[in-house]
Amino acid sequence: MLDPKVLITIKDLPLLAKTVIDGFMNGFNKSRVKGPGLEFSQYRSYQPGDDLRWLDWRMFARSDRYYIRESEVETSISVRFLVDASASMAHDDNGVSKIAYARFLAASLAYLANRQGDAVGLYVFQEGGLFSLASRPDPQHLQRLYYHLQNIEPGGTFTKPVNYKELYNGNGRKELLVFITDMYQADGEINQLLDSLAALRHEVIVFHLMGQNELDFDFKGYSSLQDLETGETIQVDTLQAKQYKEKLQQHLEDTRMQLLGKNISYSMISTAEPLDKALRDFLVRRAKS
Repeated sequence: MLDPKVLITIKDLPLLAKTVIDGFMNGFNKSRVKGPGLEFSQYRSYQPGDDLRWLDWRMFARSDRYYIRESEVETSISVRFLVDASASMAHDDNGVSKIAYARFLAASLAYLANRQGDAVGLYVFQEGGLFSLASRPDPQHLQRLYYHLQNIEPGGTFTKPVNYKELYNGNGRKELLVFITDMYQADGEINQLLDSLAALRHEVIVFHLMGQNELDFDFKGYSSLQDLETGETIQVDTLQAKQYKEKLQQHLEDTRMQLLGKNISYSMISTAEPLDKALRDFLVRRAKS
């Protein structure tokens, strides 16, 4: 059920997200930390400054010593999903577009985050502007996120920096920022955005989406290609294809190293791949937040 060719047939986004995560997370135990929650963990000796509400008087009656009753509560953070919806995200490979894959991924991860008690938010970059849905933890908010994800139609260029203000209006707590993009940029605008996000000292993970036909330079006999954002058309031949592959691999490696240097997690994913890799990468980064 994680195969994008199967997911493209599921038209109900909440059902898709639940199906993906319930299958992937079968047997997964949620990360927990000790604290004053509902599920008992252990006793420890009372220390000056401890909340007296958590004193166990029964233990005191038996031992004549004060003990704090510790329990387990789930950690929770704010997870904000940043989705590139500029025109290049309309790129299609064998029936699966980048924006469709981004939609599957963001919806599934949002469902997982919400199930863990995290607040989730959505920010969509397109037509030079920015759509913002601030983070909240309640299930109704998750449904709003699904609605806006479902209705994304890629278009225009990437968002201008003047519109980034909403990205910086956090609550001061550490957050996890999940950026789903094809990294297509005309003048380094995505790199500038990532520099700004890294400076906020939040955890950032970039999912770089590529069509398998882009990676293989296999466009089934086409001799010309058109840039979806500028409309520019170029002619291609066999020699150019070979040079393209070599330059692409170097470009991907350079991108990975640049982001790692900013302490940003980077994962390049083909839209022909199942969602497994992205989900695992998210859980690793979520555990660090």
